Amino acid sequence: MDIKNFKWTREPSQYEIFNDRVEIVTKPNTDLWQRTYYHFRNDNAPVFQMESDEKYFSFVVKTEFHESHNRFDQCGIVMYLDSENWLKASVEYENDEFQHLGSVVTNGGYSDWATTEINADVKVVWYRFSRRLDDYCIECSFDGKTYHQMRICHVFKGDGKISFGIYACSPENSSFKAVFSNFEITECQWKAHDGQQPD
Repeated sequence: MDIKNFKWTREPSQYEIFNDRVEIVTKPNTDLWQRTYYHFRNDNAPVFQMESDEKYFSFVVKTEFHESHNRFDQCGIVMYLDSENWLKASVEYENDEFQHLGSVVTNGGYSDWATTEINADVKVVWYRFSRRLDDYCIECSFDGKTYHQMRICHVFKGDGKISFGIYACSPENSSFKAVFSNFEITECQWKAHDGQQPD
């Protein structure tokens, strides 16, 4: 896929775009979050996306975050429609022992956060974002071959043309370099459900 199709939603102050990768240096106190539990609203993380009205596809990208070192440092995939409707998936640094591999879905200005703990030594993760109409599947991989489902979700404003891509941020007083590569769009790898028929 051609990275030239991507456009910035909030351009970071430090970044480089190469033929095969994108590097973003995060700025302190940047994040994406809306209301739930913490009650604050943060909407200032840099987002690099492309548009598509395709109803069935998968988007794959490799993330490297060897320099993440402060609580909540994160980088990953995103589908940012507007400030109150978006989803993201990433690894968030916690401490020297573990990190949070998780995803956030924000519908109508309220975010959730689904996580699992992984070892702090993990510094490379692939993500696969798949669309079937206005439903979405997020998967992750630690080797770029075998993917594991993180979540299936519905985005209420995700039924038309969407924007999707990558993001990186540091919610606290921190900064690190995030590297994104192996960008790929394929036919939808999230196959139709072959079990119980819909009601």
